[in-house]
Amino acid sequence: MQVKEIMTFNAETIGSDAHLVEAAQKMRSLEVGALPVWEGDQVVGMVTDRDIALRATAEGKDPSSTTVSEIMTPEVFYCFEDDDIHEAATMMEEKSIHRLLVLNSDNEPTGFVSLADFACKSRDERLAWEILEKISEPACPHR
Repeated sequence: MQVKEIMTFNAETIGSDAHLVEAAQKMRSLEVGALPVWEGDQVVGMVTDRDIALRATAEGKDPSSTTVSEIMTPEVFYCFEDDDIHEAATMMEEKSIHRLLVLNSDNEPTGFVSLADFACKSRDERLAWEILEKISEPACPHR
């Protein structure tokens, strides 16, 4: 099964010079928790609702004057629409992430594949549980 069969389409993006209030408003209106960040003609990072909460709000930064580039996660993990879902799952497990940006053959963002997509659409319950177990390991204390 390919990523395009389970992914969520329509990845909206935001410019690196946008202010956090704009990013938060866009996330709210789209009902998403992450936006790929563009600078020129390339993806340079990812901004999440968690970035806004922990890297801006918790540090007392003004969301109307702080830019996305100041708090975004510069590392972007991605896969391609035609990749096998098991390859995408392995990357999510190895990187301990909940979502991957999905690119088309022209390297343009087309959507995301998330843990929820695996759970609801992959028809492979075991795979979804394996991803969840691996990405949750750092949060699970050993007893």
